[in-house]
Amino acid sequence: MTGALAQVRTYERSVQLLMVNQFTINLGFYMLMPYLAAHLSGTLALAGWVVGLVLGVRNFSQQGMFLAGGTLADRFGYKPMIVAGCVLRTVGFATLGFADSLAALIAASAATGLAGALFNPAVRAYLAADAGERRVEAFALFNVFYQAGILLGPLVGMVLTGVSFRVTCLVSAGIFALLSVVQIRALPTRRAENTKEKKEKGGLDREGVLAQWRGVLANRPFLLFSGAMIGSYVLTFQIYLALPLEVRRLGGDGVLGTAAVALLFAVSGLGTIVGQTRVTAWCKARYEPSQVLILGLAVMGLAFVPLLAATAVPVPASGVALWLLVTVPPALTALLLAIGTMIAYPFEMDTIVRLSGDRLVATHYGLYNTICGIGITLGNLLTGVSLDMARAAGVPALPWIALIVLGLGCAAALYGLHSTGRLATPVRWADPQPARA
Repeated sequence: MTGALAQVRTYERSVQLLMVNQFTINLGFYMLMPYLAAHLSGTLALAGWVVGLVLGVRNFSQQGMFLAGGTLADRFGYKPMIVAGCVLRTVGFATLGFADSLAALIAASAATGLAGALFNPAVRAYLAADAGERRVEAFALFNVFYQAGILLGPLVGMVLTGVSFRVTCLVSAGIFALLSVVQIRALPTRRAENTKEKKEKGGLDREGVLAQWRGVLANRPFLLFSGAMIGSYVLTFQIYLALPLEVRRLGGDGVLGTAAVALLFAVSGLGTIVGQTRVTAWCKARYEPSQVLILGLAVMGLAFVPLLAATAVPVPASGVALWLLVTVPPALTALLLAIGTMIAYPFEMDTIVRLSGDRLVATHYGLYNTICGIGITLGNLLTGVSLDMARAAGVPALPWIALIVLGLGCAAALYGLHSTGRLATPVRWADPQPARA
């Protein structure tokens, strides 16, 4: 981490601030969200379907609005959307601490989701713009700060929630309020280059939002790349779904199961913090960006081989053998997923910029997030079905085989795009011509 901090100092002030902002955003978010379901079902005694509705509204409002958030960032500048997102999350988290009616809870949950849709594409587009030729390394460092916030947030939230969930909400809201003030005062104003040029020429209003969206949707290499990368998000999300469920199935809900789940997140987060910059430097020195992405997807798919191998071992009743079976294969899978993500993520973010032709970058990030978000939802549904089917049929290997095939299939799709040159050359945009009568 010391080396990463030293590397961050070599970037200009705006990039440094964006790194710290992302750590703080994740710290505030993850100190609250893991404990929200327990608050809704326990403290407020809401029915399970209501808890699912409130959490689903947050996810839908974020995933469904990413494209709009990216478009707004391209049209009005990155800083206003980042600040607006933080202010909105301040209000949403503070409301969650006091709300007890369904309407208020849904409104607060929607606000927190919309906040993410506003600042996520803007932050990434801003970082890509100001990092310039060093954006691959910048996104590697960005992932270090991102994971550090995810790792520390739940620990802080556990302490605060031990006092009161309302205290957790207010502290998290306070973090976002402070972050809003810091960004208003310290973050330089930045607007997409193509937007600045159009505004100077008086052409910003003539190219409407629908025209911009049609241009992005016509970017076939970008859409093919987005589709091929869906699998990476489905696979990495299994650290929150399939892996904890498997650990609980084998180790139960007691101390062993709880400790093994905690180990998953520790291995994933600490592995990224320690290894991200080294992995990125190693990959950049040896491979083309497209080859790195193929390698990353392949590693993510093969990450489930330890769990597949473990299904051939009879489950011990107790003792050291049970402890090893519950902890080692899932931890190895979590570590390999982290390595695969470390390999792919910086080059993935860079590829989106290249395929956008450096035009409407935030809009491309927004659409990319929406596509992958839909993929995660469908992928998790199918993973859940396969887990249930595996248990019912007595075939525990089924989910892991499916996930391995998904990873290798997506790697093959990326290889196809690479071999046909679709990932190598940035798209060159032409401004839409006015319609003729």
